[in-house]
Amino acid sequence: MTAFGLLDVQDAARRLDGVAHRTPVVTSTRLDAELGVEVHLKCENLQRMGAFKFRGAYNALSRLEDAARAAGVVAFSSGNHAQAVALAARLLGIPATIVMPTDAPQIKLTATKGYGAQVVTYDRRTEDRAEIARELAARDGRTVIPPFDNAQIAAGQGTAALELMQDVPDLDAVIAPLGGGGLLSGTAIAARGIRPTAKIFGAEPAAGDDGKQSFDAGRIVQIPVPDTLADGAQTTALGELTFPIIRELVEDIVRVTDDELVDAMRTLAHTCKLVVEPTGALALAAARTLAPSMQGAKVGVILSGGNVDLARYANLLTSN
Repeated sequence: MTAFGLLDVQDAARRLDGVAHRTPVVTSTRLDAELGVEVHLKCENLQRMGAFKFRGAYNALSRLEDAARAAGVVAFSSGNHAQAVALAARLLGIPATIVMPTDAPQIKLTATKGYGAQVVTYDRRTEDRAEIARELAARDGRTVIPPFDNAQIAAGQGTAALELMQDVPDLDAVIAPLGGGGLLSGTAIAARGIRPTAKIFGAEPAAGDDGKQSFDAGRIVQIPVPDTLADGAQTTALGELTFPIIRELVEDIVRVTDDELVDAMRTLAHTCKLVVEPTGALALAAARTLAPSMQGAKVGVILSGGNVDLARYANLLTSN
């Protein structure tokens, strides 16, 4: 795997300038008082197509040569990467096929098709999505765009943290959700590159803690598909590219239960007036866990996405 660094993130930022939204950083005195830390929320739920994934997808697709653009791309994703590749492909005039699980949230499936991509479904518990994508790409001469284990993807994702550090340069810590590691590795590269003393934390579902297991074991640990509300983090293993970066630059990885996710979603809705999907609330839930050990610190929290069915969202927020 080809590694990447701060210069790659900065180059991705230039490529995304005027294309991706520069999402706002939101603060709340009420939230600060509750946690005892100064929280700065990077609102990638307000990004194009509703998630940070647009950054990496556009960065990767925009670098394809003319022949590869004409042939098209194949991606695989439970939802947000699918939408991101579909939108980036539409903007760049590139044909796109997306391999999505049969149980993907309907809102994400509909949006992916709405951006003009062809969708091929699979059973995430019995079929290998990466293998399906490789077979489709080989058949049609297309380029596979993976969701996280790719330097151009991860560098693009790191631009969210780059913007956060530009807006709040004296952050003591940054917390990012963790699935396959594209966002967290990009965040670590960007944040530590700008502020070497900043501590970086990952946040992942407790039911799918392959990242924490891998971090503690010093090797990539693979797990079965986890059962969690955080559908964007239902990965089974970190990437060969992302794991070494996380192992080297990340302070720790925090496990978050589904109940803690829902509590974080409620806080974001009630206190900050922000609609955030379960995966997108991982970092704020982790901030609550870390807060007692970081009293008075300035903490950046990346809200990674807001693509959630409103009926499901309402049910989650009103559940006991």
